[in-house]
Amino acid sequence: MTRCFITGISGMVGSHLADYLLENTDWDLWGMIRWRSPLDNIEHLLDLVNTNGRLKLVYADLNDEIALRNAVEKAKPDYVFHLAAQSYPRTSFDSPLETYNTNVLGTSRLLEVLKTQITDPWIHVCASSEVFGRVSKDKIPIDEECPFHPASPYAISKVGTDLIGRFHAEAYNQKIITTRMFTHTGPRRGDVFAESTFAKQIAMIENDQILPVIKVGNLDSLRTYSDVRDAVRAYYIMLTEDPIKGEYYNIGGSHVCKIGDVLETLLGMSKVKNISIEQDSERFRPIDADLQIPDTTKFTKKSGWKAEIPFEQTMSDLLDYWRTRVSSGKQHLIR
Repeated sequence: MTRCFITGISGMVGSHLADYLLENTDWDLWGMIRWRSPLDNIEHLLDLVNTNGRLKLVYADLNDEIALRNAVEKAKPDYVFHLAAQSYPRTSFDSPLETYNTNVLGTSRLLEVLKTQITDPWIHVCASSEVFGRVSKDKIPIDEECPFHPASPYAISKVGTDLIGRFHAEAYNQKIITTRMFTHTGPRRGDVFAESTFAKQIAMIENDQILPVIKVGNLDSLRTYSDVRDAVRAYYIMLTEDPIKGEYYNIGGSHVCKIGDVLETLLGMSKVKNISIEQDSERFRPIDADLQIPDTTKFTKKSGWKAEIPFEQTMSDLLDYWRTRVSSGKQHLIR
């Protein structure tokens, strides 16, 4: 039986990847969670865990090499999807050292542990499009060889993640592929990201929990959106269909728009009209990666993958996700 190890399974991407693999493969899955990880995103899968089904959870932390080794030895993986990270760019300005430790040293610890595994797994190292940071207009669309110009401690940490993954493939012959996924979103998206906090605030307004005012940051940044469910399909294809050791790919959708356009799309789906918009200085980054438009030719030619879920469907599903959470009766922070 094929065995798969997913770090960060309780996050948005990890939980959707688990859904995809459980539905489309017969693999046994081991998901790595921290002792304090919220399980909301995988709540619908806990019966599989409790009944000793195809999903097992193992407790470990990227900052604890002994725990990592124990988790990997339990999983004995044929495939590894390394998705765990401190993944919030805005948070990284407040906690840069934790971000570097988790994302850079944590990735190094994991790959050092995997280096000794007799199963010699295929490994996906998830970097980020944020590595490119502040890109000049003459470099648009952004291909794989575009110079890195990170614009946050998070982005710096993902430069380290990217280079460590590629180094281990070259120096130690590990079967590693690295990705720089551009903006991907959908249900379970953390509320620190723009489109998710917009959807959350709209849901709270509809539920009469807050006044009809949406707090926003920079609405002028340009992003290229894809659905997280398309993203995890891309990761699976990349690692299982004629994978090439040491490769690195830009992956992303085709819907390009400003963050302000995303807000307008969500407002158009709201049950409440005449919602005001208010700028909040706390929601601005000190500097921003404001031109995120990828050239994904390398990956699409290799894999045949393309994004399939329309942007409007993604936004509708994200808003419905927050409507469900807000109407559950739990209290939510406005952030």
